[in-house]
Amino acid sequence: MNLRFLSGFAALGCVLFASCTPYNEQQNKKPTRKPAQKAATTAEQQKIQEQRDLMQQKEELATKEAPATPPPVTPANTAAPTTPPTQTPTPPVEEKRAEYKFANKVPGKDGFVFSPYNNKVIDVKGIPSGTLVQDPTYTGAGKGYFRVP
Repeated sequence: MNLRFLSGFAALGCVLFASCTPYNEQQNKKPTRKPAQKAATTAEQQKIQEQRDLMQQKEELATKEAPATPPPVTPANTAAPTTPPTQTPTPPVEEKRAEYKFANKVPGKDGFVFSPYNNKVIDVKGIPSGTLVQDPTYTGAGKGYFRVP
């Protein structure tokens, strides 16, 4: 009889011991490799830099104003006196302001808003309305800015 109790307790002890030890779930899984991203070569980087430089030069030429001096006098245009062409003043170019999304207020909770990116609750107590705020819970590539309602 003692042998039966002893073997029963031993079996129960083995079951309890097996249930308490952690199971390694990663043991049977094979490691997966992420595909390597293609790095730009120096030739590609030079092409990109040249394109950027060309675009900057075009922008600089477009923003430069033509000189206000009259055209030089040559024998061809001395026969008929002409008035120098008047230049119309170009209006200043306004920079486009990026439009940011507005957050939605949490009903019943003052100072809390829902993020427009992931709909999580964010505390904006003490921040005035219309202020640009960075979403601390945004995990995208950008910064995730929004305006306080």
